[in-house]
Amino acid sequence: MARIVTTFPLPDAALDLLRPLGSLAGPEGWRETMDDAEALLCLLTDRVDAELLGRAPRLRIVANAVVGYEHVDRDACRARGITVTNTPDVLTDATADLAMALLLSAMRGLSGAECSLRAGEFHGWGFWDYLGADLSQKTLGIFGMGRIGQAVARRAAPFGMRVIYHSRTRLPAADEAAAGAEWVEFDGLISRSDVLSLHAPLTPDTRHAIDADALRRMRPGSFLVNTARGALVDEAALVDALRDGPLAGAGLDVYEREPRIHPGLLDLPNVTLLPHVGSATRETRTRMAMLAARNVHAVLTGGAPLTPVP
Repeated sequence: MARIVTTFPLPDAALDLLRPLGSLAGPEGWRETMDDAEALLCLLTDRVDAELLGRAPRLRIVANAVVGYEHVDRDACRARGITVTNTPDVLTDATADLAMALLLSAMRGLSGAECSLRAGEFHGWGFWDYLGADLSQKTLGIFGMGRIGQAVARRAAPFGMRVIYHSRTRLPAADEAAAGAEWVEFDGLISRSDVLSLHAPLTPDTRHAIDADALRRMRPGSFLVNTARGALVDEAALVDALRDGPLAGAGLDVYEREPRIHPGLLDLPNVTLLPHVGSATRETRTRMAMLAARNVHAVLTGGAPLTPVP
């Protein structure tokens, strides 16, 4: 019987799927139970490095219950013949919904307006008070046109927004038409976007893609939304751009040194800050856990993983 280690509590349906395969351990003290583990279900906050893998000689699969896998040493896994999986698709809609919520909050200044009200500064309707920006006829730029980026593009169309995008791989013409999106070079994306929404993976090439130079070239009064990875953005430069321009506001769900937040961001009224809740719906998190469990079940029963990563 296999030993399965999980770093987070699993829903009952996942437990029912895995219990017939063997014993389950975790989440408390899970690192100390890896010596005879054949499967590990983990999250993006769990560092799976060569040192950990060296203490798990029987490990056959690392099943991430998330999309990103930069916390896993894939080279070390590959060298040991360990399968690595993730959970694409199941969180696309939830994350795209949140991106639109942050876009609306940033453009309408909702976070700052709510803070003002809670501070007792609302004294009745004022003609020029709490002004935001219209979405209609604005250009939404999407950096990274994968599943989530395309889902955001489809959501933006009913608001009357034009959509441009830049991605390392250009979409087929039919997919561009379905998303209502125009491919542009990165420089064009930066200079033409009224709102820039980030959906690219974190790689050495995309780390700090939105740096001080990129932010300086954005349109005066523009907005930034990030629901992808915090390190796509140089946060110190972002603070400057929000304080001094050209940015009018931002909506962030992820951070460069998460869970630490740049103190400059905390002081700004023109940025909405959320605690990495892009996939945080009950339905979506359950689907994520179930897909990770199904990957474990497939590998431990001699089948092929459902969603392997390269």
